[in-house]
Amino acid sequence: MNHPKTISILGLGLMGSRMAAQLAQKGFVLRVYNRTPEKAEALRSLGVYVASSPANAADEADAVISMLSDDVASREVWLGKDGAINSVRDGSLLIESGTVSVTWISELSAAASQRQCKLLDAPVSGSKAQAETGQLLFLVGGDSDAVATATPIFNALGRGVHHLGETGSGARMKLINNFLTGVQLASFAEALAWIERSALNKEAAIDLLCNGAGGSPMIKNIAPRMLERNYTVNFLLRLLAKDFSYICNDAASFGLDLNMGNQTLQLLKAAQELGFGELDMSAIAEQFRSHDKPASN
Repeated sequence: MNHPKTISILGLGLMGSRMAAQLAQKGFVLRVYNRTPEKAEALRSLGVYVASSPANAADEADAVISMLSDDVASREVWLGKDGAINSVRDGSLLIESGTVSVTWISELSAAASQRQCKLLDAPVSGSKAQAETGQLLFLVGGDSDAVATATPIFNALGRGVHHLGETGSGARMKLINNFLTGVQLASFAEALAWIERSALNKEAAIDLLCNGAGGSPMIKNIAPRMLERNYTVNFLLRLLAKDFSYICNDAASFGLDLNMGNQTLQLLKAAQELGFGELDMSAIAEQFRSHDKPASN
């Protein structure tokens, strides 16, 4: 089995830039593209080739990874003018690691097949810290042989791979995962507001919620951020709102009207309208407080 040696990464945002650095440091030949070229400059010192277009990034790559914010951005780098799909070599491995819709994955998979390429939808569980330390968890859909080919890439970037089934399975599992994450986020924001408006000892109450029956790793992670109003970005609030639009639509395709999903989406939209979309997702709590905007730190 020939494992990929030259990798292209499309998108150098919060996650993609850290994934690129990990691959470069671990000996892969790397070609990158970002719409804002300045974001790629830090990688040049690692010997990374900074491409002028997605097509230029992909034309000599054994594997192409996209890590972008949504369907629109992903579609542009893959299928747009100078898109990567126009220049990939037959047999190249294509990996979509953004949180995108299952509908888009189906369309991209068809385009990959026309170029004699296999597509893996491989979004990740984890955020900035995990990307920076190579501790991401990959949720993968697609052909098992393609998963085996991609394993050295996944091992360089993460702590594990869950192959969940056919094409689209990874994208769908990521939406389900983010559904549970977002519902916990929203419910804790409301619980905190309830505590803050009461005479309860706030620190004691939060300690109980974090370590009692209702506690979870997610609650423990977001509680201090909400308490301190420290919204340094680990995951952008507006991107979680985008995810919830995909979440509700995908569930609806199975005849499910996600009551908690729809309510969480409304709370995320309300937070965006108050100007918190570019802060960390934990800023959802601010809609229950006075509307003086905290610093993003």
